[in-house]
Amino acid sequence: YKEASVTAPLIFVLSSGADPMADLLKLCDEMRMIKKFDQVSLGQGQGPKAEKLLNLAMDRGMWICLQNCHLAQSFMPRLEQCVDNIQADKVHKDFRLWLTSMPSPYFPVAILQNGVKMTLEPPKGLKSNVFRSYTRMNDKYLNECEKPKEFKKLLFAICLFHAVIQDRRKFGPLGWNISYDFTDGDLMMCQTQIKMLLNDYDDIPYMVIRVLCGEINYGGRVTDDKDRRLMMKLLEIFINEGVVQETYNFSPSGVYFSPNCETGEDFMAIIKELPLVPHPEIFGLHANADITCDQNATYKMFETVLSLQPRVSSGGGLAREEVIEASAKDILTKCPKPFDIDMVLVKYPTMYEESMNTVLTQECIRYNSLLTVMSKSLAESIKALKGLVVMSPELEAVTDSIFNNQVPKMWEGKAYPSMKSLSSWVVDLMDRVKFILTWIDKGPPACFWFSGFFFPQAFLTGAQQNFARKNGMAIDTIGWDFHIQDHMSHESTSSQPENGVYIYGLFMEGARWDHDTHLVGESKPKELFTEFPMFWLDPRQHRKKPETGIYDIPCYKIMSRAGTLSTTGHSTNFVMYMEIPSDQSQTHWINRGVALFTQLMF
Repeated sequence: YKEASVTAPLIFVLSSGADPMADLLKLCDEMRMIKKFDQVSLGQGQGPKAEKLLNLAMDRGMWICLQNCHLAQSFMPRLEQCVDNIQADKVHKDFRLWLTSMPSPYFPVAILQNGVKMTLEPPKGLKSNVFRSYTRMNDKYLNECEKPKEFKKLLFAICLFHAVIQDRRKFGPLGWNISYDFTDGDLMMCQTQIKMLLNDYDDIPYMVIRVLCGEINYGGRVTDDKDRRLMMKLLEIFINEGVVQETYNFSPSGVYFSPNCETGEDFMAIIKELPLVPHPEIFGLHANADITCDQNATYKMFETVLSLQPRVSSGGGLAREEVIEASAKDILTKCPKPFDIDMVLVKYPTMYEESMNTVLTQECIRYNSLLTVMSKSLAESIKALKGLVVMSPELEAVTDSIFNNQVPKMWEGKAYPSMKSLSSWVVDLMDRVKFILTWIDKGPPACFWFSGFFFPQAFLTGAQQNFARKNGMAIDTIGWDFHIQDHMSHESTSSQPENGVYIYGLFMEGARWDHDTHLVGESKPKELFTEFPMFWLDPRQHRKKPETGIYDIPCYKIMSRAGTLSTTGHSTNFVMYMEIPSDQSQTHWINRGVALFTQLMF
């Protein structure tokens, strides 16, 4: 602030998850400018209002903050003119212009050069996040509530919760399916509502607080239903009747607990004693989650290094073009021929009694689209490398991806979701085609490789349809019974079940299947993924779901977990919820991030 002047605006360069308004309002209060402060959130139609307020502020010596300049592209040239026309001798000496903007090419360069630039990064780490929350409070604020003891306890709990859900993002999809930008504004709103509810009610309405925080304040940002389920379960740990008692632990080890403090300095002293590197237990995760976190950071670093790799090779060895040509020829040699759809339709005609025939035909059509694009683009790329045809941008993208061992975008558009490198992806594709060819040649398998389906939801619907038509039932009344066949293997299974289907090929993250207790159990140290036993999906009409003794485990196609809604009404990633036996509560495994996948990254 001391470096700024009436002609030099103060510019906040925003970053995801950080909101400078709380600090700015605090400064206004300290400088006794809170009554002469105004703000406009820029957007459609707000330009004239902002300009009028700017002129008023220059006359009366006000502070004005124009928020989110990156959203008002059309107003930026006019803002630049207004700032250029400011004459220091004709403007009130107390006038200050504050601007906030994400990095944007539309932001005026002249304002950026003349202004005082600041950035506010969200704190890294759980300890620093909680500490920062308490630097914005004073003892007067802590004692304003009519129930000061309960308020201080719940205040610490919600600040710790805010830090947990922010820091949980570092675990990638294991932490959140989608990385959300929770802000300080969300926390401040929760604090205000907690104080209001404590003042208005004799008994603390914990359920109301959880709904307000989890479904509205923070939940308003959450778009994935699995993430919303997780948030509500995490809130149950931080907002409950036990928090206001003398002793309450947020983590099993007791490292994170509800302190009995009176002043802000006491709270800060407790926060300073917290571990610098938090143990995964406070996030509800297994100790193996630290390995996942480190792996994510390493993959991200190598992706950056790979993007900076030069395209021209120097020194000895094969030239870049020779490496790409050799890889392309190898993949083209391995690339299977498209399926003969006419032959498949003759051998497996569309039948009322057997829906799997339609599933097989649809799978063949989908794989054919991919195989055709692959073979054509590979042949064209090899010709382009030799100079026989023009190297188009599409072909150049294919060759770059082959050199980087990545699946080309052109193929991804026709392919099933996958996070594998190109070499692993080609092997996986050959296994999938082999699975379909075996089905065509030898008939439906006794046990289906669930990972081999392009669109597994169609397979599940086909299995339900067979049962419904066989017994003359409505398909929308059919549900699944889930039986884990850990005493069987798909190699030794010779016949299909009387009803339903056997499936295999799933992997579990965050936990493991205990073959001794026949229950889901804790992961072994350094064991991030485990193969899951065979499932028997047994269709049942008007099935009543068990209320206890199970965990509703989400099943995804790939490990990114996040997906989009496709035109079929299904997610591009999420397949279905499955039920597995458990002696722990649902909350335990939800916080652990336990899920099933049809394929891994390697």
